[in-house]
Amino acid sequence: MRILIAEDEVELAKGLKFLLEKNKFSVDVVHDGAEALDSIRCYGYDVIVLDIMMPKISGLDVLGYIRKSKSKVPVLMLSAMAEVEDRVAGLEAGADDYLPKPFAGREFIARVKALSRRNAGYEELILSFGDVRLDCNRYELACQSETVRLNNKEFQLAELFMRHPHFVFSTNHLMDKIWGQDSEADISVVWTYIGFVRKKLRQIGSGVEIRTVRGAGYSLEETAC
Repeated sequence: MRILIAEDEVELAKGLKFLLEKNKFSVDVVHDGAEALDSIRCYGYDVIVLDIMMPKISGLDVLGYIRKSKSKVPVLMLSAMAEVEDRVAGLEAGADDYLPKPFAGREFIARVKALSRRNAGYEELILSFGDVRLDCNRYELACQSETVRLNNKEFQLAELFMRHPHFVFSTNHLMDKIWGQDSEADISVVWTYIGFVRKKLRQIGSGVEIRTVRGAGYSLEETAC
């Protein structure tokens, strides 16, 4: 399942991302409301975690956009403002839960898991393109009767490509979306994991491939017969 964290405290966001990935969630992190809106418009999420006080656009305004778009994705609001009025304002604006700072990591994970279970029927859990299916619950790629398991980063790459077939992703974009802007990993990790996913597509006998677009990046395509 894919989670968006919109939190302007960089160290807190990194800590929450670590906790969620340890619990087998795929995680995107942004640090202001404008970035949050861009991500929400481009990607499907199972839960969104929004800080109220963010630069550019507030969490409440981002929440307003989500609900006006008729999305039912569960939203967990985070805020240092713990007054009853603030919590009521967030819930009345359409938040599903509210967690005042500071909070325990175990409570945060428990609340996200509860919201993700509530959302189980909203998002398509099996993504398909060509002859390939991606099971977002089991982290499995399948083609006909062949199935292969993906690790966390392989799954995040595969999910991104499966949600946006034919779209050309640059290496830098993949680095930012999968490993995060604050990652200390070398950009060569993108090439390595592209190779891993390609190998698993071949392993299951798929006619789908991650194609290199010279000078631009990578795209998911069906091979010509």
